[in-house]
This record gives sequence, structure tokens and C-alpha cells, in this order.
Amino acid sequence: MLTADPAAAARYRDLRKATRDGGADETLEVLRAMSTDIRLRIVTMIDRSQLGHIGGDLSVTDILVTLFGAVLDVDPEHPHDPGRDRFILSKGHCAAALYSTLSHCGYFPDAELDTFMAPLSALNGHPNRRKVPGVETNTGPLGHGFPVAVGTALAARLRGENRRTVVVLGDGEMQEGSNWEAAMTAGHYGLTSLTAVVDRNRLQQGARTEDTKTLEPLADKWTAFGWEARRVDGHDHAQLLAAFAPSATGRPVAVIADTVKGKGVSFMEDRVEWHHKVPDQQQVHAAIEELSR
Repeated sequence: MLTADPAAAARYRDLRKATRDGGADETLEVLRAMSTDIRLRIVTMIDRSQLGHIGGDLSVTDILVTLFGAVLDVDPEHPHDPGRDRFILSKGHCAAALYSTLSHCGYFPDAELDTFMAPLSALNGHPNRRKVPGVETNTGPLGHGFPVAVGTALAARLRGENRRTVVVLGDGEMQEGSNWEAAMTAGHYGLTSLTAVVDRNRLQQGARTEDTKTLEPLADKWTAFGWEARRVDGHDHAQLLAAFAPSATGRPVAVIADTVKGKGVSFMEDRVEWHHKVPDQQQVHAAIEELSR
């Protein structure tokens, strides 16, 4: 198991204070800067490892940044605090985005990112809870993380614990039947502490989601299962912050975050081949230049 980086964790506490106590403009400025840093880390990690799912990593970045930068109540130096909020990345193939976010927050030293997907590294291609602090459950096979999140939220209610559970799903993952069983269960129990976020980039491995199996009208489907559906621009931190507000309706909240696969790198955006294509050196330099502007 990796251990926390105290200096980075201290910077994270300052960041959380800025987003909690600062004005709206200051909060958004902090989150945008964090998103840029995370995207640059993702490109560098995948360049070094020559492996990964860069398109989905870049689409989910602003969602992860908003959650860890301004919403979740977590402490990187005490990752197993019983009172912490729980976060589960159900789209586990986008581990590079999660690892980059966790290291930025101080869960483990940045230098570990250089080992991404190397032999014996803790940073596997899919998150492993026994190796990486901040990872609540192993994910990778689609349709597994969401049911675990529902069980986690239900356990919190049974124990009388006042904490949130947030799970991020891929939109292609919503074609798995286990997710709709989980949605039905959460709606039945009115799990208001549970938030499900769909990274709606409209692409999956090899095709557009609507060409593979139609998902729309996605918000109506969540509503039919007893959820409060909120639809936002998944790259707009202000909209995401509003969407992550606690439920006031007695129902769990589904945030459908419309995103762009490969966001921030023009030649990757909305291109299906970048699901897990690795950029060559010329493309890496171009991506870093675009993301650094």
C-alpha cells in the first residue's frame, strides 16, 4: 500500500480551504488550474507507460477535480477515516485520471506516477484498493462499481453515518444490466446520500454509444427509476458544483455530465480511436503545448 505525501496533503488542505472559504471566482480559478495540471499528468503518464485510456481520462478530469477539489470530505493522510465520504470510479479503465487526482491531493507521492502500469507497480491499469490509498473498491469490469456504491450508501444509512457516496460511471457502461438493478435498488430505498455521475462523452470502445445501444433519453430513464436527474456541461466547474449539491427531494441524485472524449487536445476530441490509442512523440508535444496554454 502506498502512503501519503505530507507536503502534498498540506497543499491539498489549503486548496480545499480556498474552495470552501473563497469566493466563487477564486474557487473556479483553483479548479481550472487543477484540471490543467491533472491533464498534463495524464498525458505524461501514458507517454511513459505507452498504455492507458487517454480519451476517457481527459473527459472525466473536470468531474474528478470538482469532486476532490471542492465537494468530497476526505483526508489524504487518513484515507480510512470511518467518517470520510466514499468515492468509487466505476469506469475503472480510466485509472490514470484517478491516480493523477489522488497524487495531486497527496494520497501518495507524485513520483509514483512514473511507475504507471509498470511490472510490480501499485498503479495498475485498473484501481486496486489494497495498493492505492483513496481507492475504495477494485473496479474495471463494467457494471460492478455502481452496485458496490449502492451497498456502501445503504450501509451508511443502516449505521446512522452522515456521509456521502459518489460513483462515476462511463456512459457506455450504462448498457450493463447490473447498473439498472442498482439504480432500481437505490431509488426504492431513497438513498439521498448517493450521487451517481455519468461521464456522457457519447463514445465507447470502437463506436458511438448511440450506434451500439441507444441510451437516450438518459435523464428520463434515471427519473423513472426514482432518481433526481440533473444534466450539466461536464467541463464547466460551476455547473458541476451546483449539480453536486445534496439532494433536497428525498431521492438519490444522478448527474449526467455531458463531456468530450479527449477534452483539451484538439486532435483527440470526439475521436473514437483515442479510447486507448497512445500518442507518438510529436503528438505528445502537441498535446502538452495545447494543454499548457
